[in-house]
Formats: sequence, C-alpha cells, structure tokens
Amino acid sequence: MKDISIGFIGAGRVTRIFLRAFKNRKISFKSLSVIDPDSNVIAWISKSFPEIYTTTDGIQKVMRNDVVFIALHPPAIMDMLEKIKPLLPGSTVLVSLAPKITIKNISLKLDGFQNITRLIPNAPSVINEGYNPVCFSEKISAANKQLLTGIFEILGKCIIVDESTLEAYAIITAMSPTYFWFQFNELLEIGKKIGLTDEECRTGIAETIKASINTLFYSGMSVEEVIDLIPVKPISDHETEIKEIYRSKLIMLFEKIKP
Repeated sequence: MKDISIGFIGAGRVTRIFLRAFKNRKISFKSLSVIDPDSNVIAWISKSFPEIYTTTDGIQKVMRNDVVFIALHPPAIMDMLEKIKPLLPGSTVLVSLAPKITIKNISLKLDGFQNITRLIPNAPSVINEGYNPVCFSEKISAANKQLLTGIFEILGKCIIVDESTLEAYAIITAMSPTYFWFQFNELLEIGKKIGLTDEECRTGIAETIKASINTLFYSGMSVEEVIDLIPVKPISDHETEIKEIYRSKLIMLFEKIKP
C-alpha cells in the first residue's frame, strides 16, 4: 500500500473507522488526507493521526489522490459531486460510502466518470472484523478492483454484491450492531449487579451470543426447535412488541434510504 495515496471527503464516524482500522494493521500509504469543514472534527483527526494531512478547505489536494472516499450522508453527496467535478482526475477511483445514491447517478453528475465504487461498511471494521458489501462500476478496471479489494480487506470481510442489495445490507449489516449493543451492555450491567465480575460477564455474554447464533442459523434445527430448547423465557411477553418495533422501524428506514 506504500504506493497508494488515499483521501477522505468528510471526517465523521466512518472515516475514523477506516483510519483506526489502518492504524491497527500498521498500514502505510504514500499519503493520507482528510477534508472536512468542521474545524473541531479536523482538530481531533490531526491529534489522533498526526501523520495525516488534514484541511478544512484544501479540496484540490484531496482530489489528487489515487483513491478518494466520499464519506458523507446522502443529502450532501450530490452538491459535493458538483464541487469536485472539475477537480477529478480521470485516473482517480471514487468510493462512495453512503446508501441511496447509485453508481449511475454519481456517474451522471460527474459527466460520465466511470471509476466509481460503492461500499457499505459496518462498525466492527474499526477492529478489522467488518462485514462490508461492495459494488464496482461495470467499467472499472480489473487493476482498480484488485487495488480497492486490498484496501477493503484491511477492514475485514469484503463481499461483492449486486448494487440493488446495498441498501438492504445497510439495514441488516451496517446498522445492526446498534440494535444489539445497548442490550449486550445491559446484560453486562445486570450480570455485575447479581454477582459476576466484569470479565466473567464479558466472556460469558460473548461466548453465549456467538454460540446462540450458530445454533439458530447452522444447527440444522428449525427456528421453533431452537427456541424450544430453553423452557424459561423471561421477556417472551414482550416478544410481539419487540418484533413490531423491528418491522416498523427498519422497513420504514429501508424505504427512506433505497434509491
């Protein structure tokens, strides 16, 4: 990776996930640069990653990188594409990290530019254990695919998917840690209150969750058979309510983010 230069437009959470993942693996690039108009965010990046070039307005320098990640929310992307269009070298590869805005629409906004990829990363990428679906433009070269795959695999698993599924992956893999993290933490706190140590709780919860997933998805048993393995279900009275929260909130969000 020492011959590759990378830029990020946007210094929010997803950019910080990438930077931490690179740092974990001690990956060296020819250069790394980040632009964001928020001086406080840029100051944090500069303090945490002093080797990185940071700027609030030097978009020209960022656009001269081999790979440029657009790390912005969907509503901000089209305006940014208009801004970078005259600055975009033909050899640069553009990677969008957002749902909703398709490769076709990005290309149209950039007057037919084709070196485009979309990636939907998830938060476990911060510890290099991500599960990240990617879709490449039909016109992107094999060499650029190989280059990008090498970068993406630093974050964890990278799977090539049809672009039409990316928004579904945003719901099921990118956002799903938020559905569970607060529950796992609550179990941790309850465990400590009833007599286990912090480490005993962490290990017990982690091992049980991993095994529970394997039991449900890979044991060969039906869902009903798996659920019936445990006779006492302390929160079963709320199961219907919880399912309705999932269905209403997540399907509504999917409808909002799909192209």
